[in-house]
Amino acid sequence: MIKRIDVNDLKIGMYIHDLNSDWMSHPFLVNRFLVRKEAEILKIIESGIHEVYIDTRKGLDLPSAPTEGEVRRQLESELIEIASRHAAPPRRAEMADEFGRAQLVHSEANLIVRGILQDVRLGKQVQLEQVEPQVEKLTDSILRNNGALLSLCRIKDKDNYTFQHSVSVGALMVSFCNALGMSREAIHHAGVGGMLHDIGKMKVPDTILNKPGKLTEQEFQVMKCHVVESQKILQATRGISETAVLVAGQHHERHDGSGYPAGLKGDQISQLGQMAAIVDVYDALTSDRCYHKGMAPTDALRKIYEWSKFHFNPELVQAFMRTIGIYPVGTLVQLESGRLGVVIEQNDNNLVSPKVKVFFSVKSNTHIPPEVVDLSRKMGFGGGDKIVKHESPEKWKIDPLRFL
Repeated sequence: MIKRIDVNDLKIGMYIHDLNSDWMSHPFLVNRFLVRKEAEILKIIESGIHEVYIDTRKGLDLPSAPTEGEVRRQLESELIEIASRHAAPPRRAEMADEFGRAQLVHSEANLIVRGILQDVRLGKQVQLEQVEPQVEKLTDSILRNNGALLSLCRIKDKDNYTFQHSVSVGALMVSFCNALGMSREAIHHAGVGGMLHDIGKMKVPDTILNKPGKLTEQEFQVMKCHVVESQKILQATRGISETAVLVAGQHHERHDGSGYPAGLKGDQISQLGQMAAIVDVYDALTSDRCYHKGMAPTDALRKIYEWSKFHFNPELVQAFMRTIGIYPVGTLVQLESGRLGVVIEQNDNNLVSPKVKVFFSVKSNTHIPPEVVDLSRKMGFGGGDKIVKHESPEKWKIDPLRFL
């Protein structure tokens, strides 16, 4: 049985099933192992990990600890309660009108960022005049309809992860700032910082940056230096804002002080730095890597919400969930009626009842005529159904973006 326990209850002989932390926040080569020494427990605590999941079939038990299923049900209940109280950010364009434009913006941004990062690798300075127009285009698209561009940001390939992740973080920061009602100027600077937040990785040796496996403890320490390198590069960039530097310099800080490079805690971290930490982890969790299968967005949001007790600002985590929805655009879901569909739009009134394009019946195992169902409406008015769970596109051999 899998259970969640506080690290202070860890004992030699327990089997760690999950360190319950994003991979860039701990130095362990593996995520599952039998605890054999007190030093291992101390190392877990020193890594800023507060809770872990143990497998009682492979090691000692803690009878009073909640099971993984109990924890999941509680978290999902809380997420739905939070989401049901809030509306989606306003839109100026429908998905059908914005998706094509968003594809062009996303493709161009990836090309530009790739070129900038390659230039930095060669020792050249960042040309801000190349970045700023792309951030403006990202912002315009997101203000028209944030779901279109953000759904595209989930498309990544393992060989080009660094620059694709940079574009995604830039877009997510723009969307997050807009949802919080920030000024156009603040949104712009945050977007620039998000797009360039990992630029210091160009100073990390390729053998470490592109290693097809988990980093060793020594390699992990080298990788962590990318944050300071990002700060140095951006501070030397003519015309860069202090806001952009803060986003890049603080995206690995954690609310409980367990982050790096400065170990800042709570309000010592700027609001935008706290937002960047959430966005960076969300995009990393949902991305496929050589050694890490990306989570479904809904699962990633649940983990970030779980970790918000310690690592993130809880209020900002809830605000981020309202920004993209519990079931973000492009999520494959199964409805209570047994139909499969793709979320195509967040609902203005209720984030747990989005608009879904259904196309397949699980009960009859057949395709059905595509139909848009507004889950916020009652039976007879285009609704009368609800999401029971999200599904794996790989399992059903479906590309959700085909239906946007």
